[in-house]
Amino acid sequence: MPLIVNGARQIGKTYSILEFGMSEYQNVIHINLEKNKLAANIFEDNLTPSVLVQKLEFFTENRILPGTTLLFFDEIQACDRALTSLKYFCEDAPEYHVVAAGSLLGVAVNREKYSFPVGKVDELYMYPLDFEEFLWAIGIENFVGEIRTHFEQNLTLEKPLHKLGLDLFYKYCVVGGMPAVVNNFLKYNSFFTIQDEQSKIMNEYIADMSKYATPATSVKIRACYDSIPTQLSKENRKFQYKIAMKGGTSSIFGESIDWLLSAGIVLKCHKIDQGVMPLKGQIDFSNFKLYMSDTGMLTMHSAFPYQMIINSIEVDNGFLGGLAENFVAQDFANKRIPLYYWKSGECAEVDFVVQSGADIIPIEVKKGRHNRAISLSNFVKRFNCPYSIKISQKNFGFENNIRSVPFYALFCLKFN
Repeated sequence: MPLIVNGARQIGKTYSILEFGMSEYQNVIHINLEKNKLAANIFEDNLTPSVLVQKLEFFTENRILPGTTLLFFDEIQACDRALTSLKYFCEDAPEYHVVAAGSLLGVAVNREKYSFPVGKVDELYMYPLDFEEFLWAIGIENFVGEIRTHFEQNLTLEKPLHKLGLDLFYKYCVVGGMPAVVNNFLKYNSFFTIQDEQSKIMNEYIADMSKYATPATSVKIRACYDSIPTQLSKENRKFQYKIAMKGGTSSIFGESIDWLLSAGIVLKCHKIDQGVMPLKGQIDFSNFKLYMSDTGMLTMHSAFPYQMIINSIEVDNGFLGGLAENFVAQDFANKRIPLYYWKSGECAEVDFVVQSGADIIPIEVKKGRHNRAISLSNFVKRFNCPYSIKISQKNFGFENNIRSVPFYALFCLKFN
């Protein structure tokens, strides 16, 4: 079947597909349907694969051979007929190797009611580099192995290595996992220059808000997007419509939040009422948190001084706690772990709750050095959980049925 690779802007879809194509095929035909309107016109008439291949050969002046040519439709959300054609490639011409990529495919499908080729395509979703991939990128794979060993054996990491792990975690919170930003950091080793790259990406997001939404909706999308650093700086990080705009309600902002989710810019964490299986059946749809899909973009968008993050300056600031939660939400989203949190009344709250096989596991995230976890203990007792997890600056450990995992080892966590 044709393959669709989804993901936010500048996530590395095009680069990865082209690298794969050049490595595994004799030839790659790359057609950007957003930039090349003449190419998009090819799909206006007959969608029979043999006819399309003939027209594409004429247009690109290249032979398209089954099995040896990779046919790559980039930014396919810009051409609904190209998306429909994937169905016919699957049904009538499976010998051709076709891949498509779309930065805003979810937005376009929802907006235009495109006929999505359900069951006729494979899909993959790309995310920003997670912390482990960030360590690979900066060339310290050996440290990844060291972290895994200590995680698996629950051994305390030596102080110098523990400090190194936290220092790298703080760097990641500022740099994030967008490939162009990571490359910039590798090239210049500067936290100042990466902000230019992050600003370019944010400007692309904003441009898409205007291009793929009505003027009235784009204003509300921007208001939601701009409010996220403020939302995550509050002690109560539940998304509040009034913070986005005075008098805001779910009916006013519902479409805007869906747009940001479909564009891969934000992540949604649902509130659950009970810590019982299935968690999906316990969702309170009226309450949720919004995180950004990349911690670096969140840090830049917040204008929080990166020096305070890099130097791990302990201050009583709500944003740092929100940033730590965002780091965990991003990691879980990369692993396709559904995002849930639990809150009871005004006091008791557990940052994340996951379902692992037949077990419910509560997870607390603590940015500061004060790590009392009363809500965690209450949740464990109330819902009879086998154990809980605390993600913080503390070293590895297991005490009072709470497993301590330092931020830099989060990538080691796996759930069934």
